[in-house]
Amino acid sequence: MNSSVPYLIRAINEWILDNDCTPYLIIDATMDDVSVPMEYVKDGQIVLNVAPRAVRDLVISAEYVMFSGRFAGVAHEIYAPISAVMGIIAKENGEGMWFPRDDEPEPPLPPMDDGSPSDSPPKKGPPSLKVVK
Repeated sequence: MNSSVPYLIRAINEWILDNDCTPYLIIDATMDDVSVPMEYVKDGQIVLNVAPRAVRDLVISAEYVMFSGRFAGVAHEIYAPISAVMGIIAKENGEGMWFPRDDEPEPPLPPMDDGSPSDSPPKKGPPSLKVVK
């Protein structure tokens, strides 16, 4: 399947705007093919205001995020591959979504039910819940 990240970026951006907040995109500026004004990068990251009043021609495609923006009155073309997007949050309250990095381990997949009968009989009794971390 395609990556869900670009879909989530678009959805969270719309959700933030619908709630009259300012969407901030956090980009890993150390990754290849990222084009941002390096004088605004801090700790390898840059926070970009992507509100419609702050940018022009915002494109969030399956492969990249691209737009025109101004920094201290100077126009810049911003480009970042989707893999460089670390998160999208609302300036006003920090609500939004962070995306896992490629170097982070993937969570284990749930066991698949192969349809074969189990060796042990099903347990009877009331349902129970357990905390999964």
